Amino acid sequence: MSELEDKYADIRPYNDDEVAASLTRLINDDAFIDVIAKYNLPRFLSVVPFIARPMVRSQLRKKWGKVSTVEDVQNEVAQYLDKLVKRTTSKVTFSGLDQLDANQAYLFISNHRDIVLDPALVNWGLYQHKMKTVRIAIGDNLLQIPYITELMRLNKSFIVKRSAKAPKEMLKALTQLSSYIYDSLIGGNSIWIAQKEGRAKDGFDQTDPALLKMLQLNGRKQKKEFGDYIKELKIVPVSISYQYEPCAIAKAKELYHKQHHGEYVKSAGEDIASIVEGFSTAKGHVHLAFGQPIESKCDSAEELAKTIDRQIIGSFYLHPGNYIAGGCKEAVIDSPDTATFEQRIACVPEELKPLVLAMYAKPFHRKTEINTNSCEY
Repeated sequence: MSELEDKYADIRPYNDDEVAASLTRLINDDAFIDVIAKYNLPRFLSVVPFIARPMVRSQLRKKWGKVSTVEDVQNEVAQYLDKLVKRTTSKVTFSGLDQLDANQAYLFISNHRDIVLDPALVNWGLYQHKMKTVRIAIGDNLLQIPYITELMRLNKSFIVKRSAKAPKEMLKALTQLSSYIYDSLIGGNSIWIAQKEGRAKDGFDQTDPALLKMLQLNGRKQKKEFGDYIKELKIVPVSISYQYEPCAIAKAKELYHKQHHGEYVKSAGEDIASIVEGFSTAKGHVHLAFGQPIESKCDSAEELAKTIDRQIIGSFYLHPGNYIAGGCKEAVIDSPDTATFEQRIACVPEELKPLVLAMYAKPFHRKTEINTNSCEY
């Protein structure tokens, strides 16, 4: 193992020589096998572990027998995503990818609506366009279960240590993260990171300047000015837009609880449930707009955040539900789209409806602020 890999051993994704051992750990993990059984076997079999587990293990050994590299894993994930897209979306479309250089590593900073689907669909777009898939930033709050850690690190995910609380420990973790992102980019590996910690549960997409200050920690170590260093990172804003907001009711419940009771504490396994719901439920049309690399010199984190936001908001693809919730009467919307959206809203508990409608309305209103033609559909 090289010195570079050793330096990041506790946060980086797995390398080729670690794939086989990770797959073995997954196959031997009863909790993982039980989850696979639950979603892939008939119920009468999946609830009988001494029958289900050997069946699932045998199938996985056969399926993963020839998987030995990170690229092999990416090809497996691509096959799964292909099925997921066909099963849970009406279509997934992309814009802006043809303007990017396939041989250039980029730092993709996107809005964040779904825990795993957002980076997965960014990768899906890159894969479709014969470009290298990204290394994905994930919070260590998602890694409470061993098999989740294995799956994430197999799938090119690196760890953001959100659990670090003491100032010195936090600075050390953020400095390591900043350095890892830079070294990945210089080494030809693109990165995906969300524009802020946590999903935009209220539909308000906004870049956190603290994220951009973290990126600059490595630049400061190199004694580079903020604007000069940021240009090196080749930041590309990405705007992800779902026709049907993933986990909308769960997000609204959290917002409602905060409004009426103050702090909201997630229950054990809630993030995993959100991941499963995001994967399994209907999403309609999903569009990903890849922006232009930020070449203009931004001299502060706040200025850069506004520049990223302008691209994300400006290129956000507005679906019929965004226009309907936003009250845009001028938009030409097909009757079936209107009926489908209204049926979905009708299924939302009454006290949560204003919050769910606001999720859909927010992108429309924000885009209207920067684009006077936003009513054209």
